Amino acid sequence: MDPVIIVGAGPVGLALSLALASQGVPSVVLDEGPGKEDPRPARTVVLRADMAAMVERLGCATLRDEGVRWVGWRSVRRKQQMRHIELSLGLGDTEGDAEGPAAPLHIPQHALARGLRAAIAGQELIQLVADARLDTIEQDARGVTAHTRGPGTGESGTWWRGSHLVGCDGARSTVRKLLSIRFPGRTAVERHAVAALRTELPWPGEALLHRQPPWRGGGEEVTARPLPDGVWRIDWLLPARGDLVTPDALVTKIRDTLAGWCGGVTPPYELIDTGVHTLHHRLARRWRVDRVFLAGDAAHLLGAVGTQGLDEGLRDADNLAWKLAYAWHHGASDTLLDSYQSERRAAVASRLRAADQSLPVLRGGGGLRTYLPGGSRSHDVLLTDGHLGRGPLGAPPAYPHSPLAPQDAGASRSGVGTGAGAPVEDVRVTAPDGTTVRLRDRLGRGRLLVVLVAPGTGVWDRRHWMSAGVMPRLAEAVRALPVKAELLVTEAYPGAVAHTVLLVRPDGHLVASFPGVRPDELYAAADATRGGKAEPSASGDERKAITRGSTPSDRTADIN
Repeated sequence: MDPVIIVGAGPVGLALSLALASQGVPSVVLDEGPGKEDPRPARTVVLRADMAAMVERLGCATLRDEGVRWVGWRSVRRKQQMRHIELSLGLGDTEGDAEGPAAPLHIPQHALARGLRAAIAGQELIQLVADARLDTIEQDARGVTAHTRGPGTGESGTWWRGSHLVGCDGARSTVRKLLSIRFPGRTAVERHAVAALRTELPWPGEALLHRQPPWRGGGEEVTARPLPDGVWRIDWLLPARGDLVTPDALVTKIRDTLAGWCGGVTPPYELIDTGVHTLHHRLARRWRVDRVFLAGDAAHLLGAVGTQGLDEGLRDADNLAWKLAYAWHHGASDTLLDSYQSERRAAVASRLRAADQSLPVLRGGGGLRTYLPGGSRSHDVLLTDGHLGRGPLGAPPAYPHSPLAPQDAGASRSGVGTGAGAPVEDVRVTAPDGTTVRLRDRLGRGRLLVVLVAPGTGVWDRRHWMSAGVMPRLAEAVRALPVKAELLVTEAYPGAVAHTVLLVRPDGHLVASFPGVRPDELYAAADATRGGKAEPSASGDERKAITRGSTPSDRTADIN
């Protein structure tokens, strides 16, 4: 069968190719650039703990060497500290069970991309093609044909054949333009002057949000986020329609800010990189047209007030990979493939709506009660939650209204601390080989997870409890499921009683939970998760070939 064609070799496209390879699906990654990353220390990304764990599962070794998990978060307004939060080291660390929110991971984007490329170098299922500029897409009932041009290909260029195509080619996406998909939204929502510099600040390893700093020229907001080797990324929020920031003006901001944080004296510093970061908010009207999908910046732009665009792009890849893998291996219904747009577009639209509604009052000083749920909380709490991956601006998305949700899951669901469609807690589980791992270590393999809550099993020899109690019946039910599934056991899960059974999707979202072993209901929930049986492919005449200049129907409502 033909590979999946991925257009774009940024972190989202690279991560998607690795996620597909981990599930036995080959891919061709078309990189319009030369196949290497230009170091830009001031261009960094923040990954929530679950997405950092996902990237680490893909084999990206740079996270630990070139990224930093913050040990704390400080919020300051004028001269007063509003809050100080100690953070746990996050997923995958031995100290990850410590109290406090899991720390986000902060890493230069070029280091993240380099680590993903290094992981690809050891993958036989991934072909990475440099200097490949896409100019045509055509579809039929059996696959997608793409045409690229580049150095050495002559006038004829190169034709590529794939089962599906995913446009991960950024904000100016060629794939999106070839499909004539509209990309409405807001331009220049926020602007930030950015500097990466090496210095010593009074709170090593902690991130800082400083609103309305008291020194002259401090502006409305400054953030400082640590990187390895004593490097910090500092962002100054700029007026929406302010003048350009000259080098001299930026140096003045740096010196005044460092002095304001260090007792009035500017400490020694080494300026490494600078830039101006302009944030836009946009959302593509459609994310799927037959066998072609959009992901990452090609599908959405966001980033104001703590929201993280690349983090959302990696969630796109995590959501789409297992669905494409199932379609590649078994065929898939339109319900399964359509669920990518249904789930991810709604989640990003909600995030954009929360940011757009909160921006006027956060920047203007008004009240939030009429704008957002929980809006009576202080501005500092809302912004902190956005930066730390909590609340309406930052919490991981849930898909309670997914078309893959079991229709009757509510009738017999066992009450647990995780809602249907929400990400599961990263509890410790016993794997089939008897080892104890984190639950999220078993994700991303293209199979469902069935988790039995069985207190006390940790002190038993596995050969005893595998053949005792409800385990034999549950194991038989798991073997009978219509899709591959792995049976795991945990000592405890938040809100769950003994013998609760959880069904978890390959991307870590809860399908349903049951009060005991219920084979028929478990089967129905697993069948719903795959979108039902694959539907017969349409004939070639029933699918319209999509080329440059075509205009697909547009039925998806805008975020407003």
